[in-house]
Amino acid sequence: MKTYKDSGVDIEAGDETIRRIKPLVKSTFNKNVLADIGLFGGFYQADFPDYEHPVLVASTDGVGTKLKIAFMSGVHNTVGQCLVNHCVNDILSCGAKPLFFLDYFATGKLKPDVAEQVISGFVIACRENGCALIGGETAEMPSMYQEGEYDVSGTIIGVVEKNKIVNGKNIKPGDVLIGLPSTGLHTNGYSLARAVLLGKYPVTQHFDELGCTLGDCLLKVHRSYLHIVSPLLDTGLIKGISHITGGGIIGNTKRILPEGTSLDIDWNSWETLPIFNLIQKEGNISDDEMRLTFNLGIGMLLVVDKSNVDKILSLCANEKPLVIGRIK
Repeated sequence: MKTYKDSGVDIEAGDETIRRIKPLVKSTFNKNVLADIGLFGGFYQADFPDYEHPVLVASTDGVGTKLKIAFMSGVHNTVGQCLVNHCVNDILSCGAKPLFFLDYFATGKLKPDVAEQVISGFVIACRENGCALIGGETAEMPSMYQEGEYDVSGTIIGVVEKNKIVNGKNIKPGDVLIGLPSTGLHTNGYSLARAVLLGKYPVTQHFDELGCTLGDCLLKVHRSYLHIVSPLLDTGLIKGISHITGGGIIGNTKRILPEGTSLDIDWNSWETLPIFNLIQKEGNISDDEMRLTFNLGIGMLLVVDKSNVDKILSLCANEKPLVIGRIK
């Protein structure tokens, strides 16, 4: 007689995973979270006493083939942080602050220790961003994934005051572009990076110019800009925000530009991170292709009136902001 476990789905492993993650997930709860873990939906009380006209902002994303580096390295507690921070940055680009997050973890054979590490990453980032992890899905799907592999995705819900939505509609020629540094590739460009580097070097290869192994560098956490940018939003001086993900600086920032405007970027105004220099050299990649694919060291871009540049630079001076161009 065949059983569900015989076919590759282990209910006991699922129960064990839930047992392990329950205290982790509950550590992200706040007074607005009403339900415990395990119900068919997460309950979040929509009280916004500080907002006159609250608008909910939602975003969904994944981590892409950065997961391949996690599989090769056996390091699983950073990709969850990358996913949450990526989603936080996406809604932050609209002026929103996060409320709650939902995750999805799918694998061929569920290993509770690996699932626990991944979800601990979600938890770390949710706590750092003041975001409640109110629900998720763990799916075991035999034959869908290779041995030792999994996929993750997540959905975030945030809130913004209606008259404080950041959408770029007031951007005009002469406005200045201020870049905030990235930690590395963040969560984009890994297919090209892997094709160039991992055919030549193991993830354990140490590079002096990187100051660490290749795997450690490629797994650096996609940083959240929430605590940097939120105080700047309160000034009302930010006209537009671009989260630099797939498509690079130009591809992402043109999404918020009014018709008839374009970017004038000084590509020499900042020092490209060593990992990008290594990728370009090893792959003999053109400057145009690098700019199309990677963030090149700028993870978020702010658009401000030229008269407000000094004030914005002063408010986030500890983050080493850079003027990298203007609107034309």
